[in-house]
Amino acid sequence: MPFDVDYHAIGPELILGATIIAVLLFDLALRPARKWWSMVLAFLGTAAALAVELTLIGSDRSSFGGTYVSDSFAVLFKVFFLSVALIILLLSHRYFRDGRYFQGEYYFLLLSAFLGMLTISSSRDLLMLFISLELVTAPAWLMAGFRKRDPRSNEASLKFFLIGILSTAVMLYGMSLVYGATGSLRLDEIARALSDQGASGLAVAAVLFVVTGFAFKVSSVPFHFWAPDTYEGSPVPVAAFLSVASKAAGFAGLLQLMFLAFRPLAEFWAPVFAILSVLTMTLGNLIALQQRQVVRLLAYSSVAQAGYMLLPFALVGGGADRMAFAAAVLYILIYGVMNLGAFAVVIALAREAPGALVRDFAGLGRRAPLLALAMGMFLISLAGIPPFAGFWGKFFIFQAAIFADQAWLAVVMVVNSVISLYYYVAIVRQMYFVEVRDPRPIRAPVGVVGVAALAAVAVVAVGVFPDLLARFPPGA
Repeated sequence: MPFDVDYHAIGPELILGATIIAVLLFDLALRPARKWWSMVLAFLGTAAALAVELTLIGSDRSSFGGTYVSDSFAVLFKVFFLSVALIILLLSHRYFRDGRYFQGEYYFLLLSAFLGMLTISSSRDLLMLFISLELVTAPAWLMAGFRKRDPRSNEASLKFFLIGILSTAVMLYGMSLVYGATGSLRLDEIARALSDQGASGLAVAAVLFVVTGFAFKVSSVPFHFWAPDTYEGSPVPVAAFLSVASKAAGFAGLLQLMFLAFRPLAEFWAPVFAILSVLTMTLGNLIALQQRQVVRLLAYSSVAQAGYMLLPFALVGGGADRMAFAAAVLYILIYGVMNLGAFAVVIALAREAPGALVRDFAGLGRRAPLLALAMGMFLISLAGIPPFAGFWGKFFIFQAAIFADQAWLAVVMVVNSVISLYYYVAIVRQMYFVEVRDPRPIRAPVGVVGVAALAAVAVVAVGVFPDLLARFPPGA
């Protein structure tokens, strides 16, 4: 099979790869006081990769014998990941500069992880998908422990590393069984083989092992226990990266596997996803009710949100495959905007409240009115209350569940959304209805405020004009 290479299709990956090497070399030549220039170089390189990716909208291309493609699904996620990369870079700038961290190494690791996300979106081969996923995970282990003198950061990195190794082993074993059962690593060929030979014990076991490995990656119950400690111990921009970008990368790979490669065995694995979804959203919300530290609260909120994202997988085979696929993609994108905005506000308060407790938000409505307004929007949107974007994300999943005759899943999702409203509103209450002793205004970095404002505009725009989303989700 000829290995044709479409350099236009892989242009963003080439640019980002060159930027990674340039950042590492550039950092060697900078004096300590000038290390922050590494972020500028990383930002410019990422922006260039995004500009090239935008030129690929509407085209279908393939390279390396069809194992690497640039279709509507890949382009959508790559634009999302590159946009998130720019936002994380902005959120990281002052945080890492003022904290005297190793800035060049951090930006090198961060861009390496995003390079893995780009390749995940285009991978149509199990081996390439596995390598891409590990390229995302390995730098994240190091970034989680960047506060080397903080025991909590060390614990976060170690726990993430150990659980990550375990999930990798389980997933790789499952992939080897898939190859043994089908004789192929190509996702489309795996689907044909499973369709021709029908369900076998080996094939079903292989799929379940792969699902288990991915359940660790997306912090699904009962494989979620690493997430709260890792988020809390990591630098806040890294926690935002793990909560949004890393989770979305796991779901991007899972979407391709379940809706394409393993679709013929949906009657076996769809009920598993129904159970995972219900347990994840319920347990995540119930434990979040007890949290008093905001990053930890957002971590359990992220677990619950993963439960909503898993629900569409339970609808495959019920006649709503395309609707479920589109609902999952849209919710991942909407969740990313909401959560990035919430973490931007937490980073804005990091100087005055390093621990970021819920009570530290007291009086924020007076001290930083715009940040408080944006945070309120993000929290209400995460709860799924109109007229914000989060409502439409959950509505599309609800609609798909009803169409697939899985109304009980829709009811469970609505009940969990009501539960989540309690702990989201608790922060809003602190911001507007609790007095604070220190009324001095909060001065947040311009880049962080800009990220929060941009995310707030997006949340409102999608909430008021949901038709903006109609043209984007690719079909299953």
